[in-house]
Amino acid sequence: MKYLNYILIIVGAFVAMYAKVGADQNQYILIGGIVLLMIGIYRVSKTIAIRNNDDFNNPEQE
Repeated sequence: MKYLNYILIIVGAFVAMYAKVGADQNQYILIGGIVLLMIGIYRVSKTIAIRNNDDFNNPEQE
């Protein structure tokens, strides 16, 4: 499941760059690539732990 997120990011970035290269670019392919990229980034960011405000207020506890 973790690899699916990275695959979405890579495929989305590749598709978005490929759609941007040509002078006669297809905007639907560009939008699709950006959507895949953003879905992958969102899914990866959900797995990152969120720090509480207490961690920032009391740094001497570490």
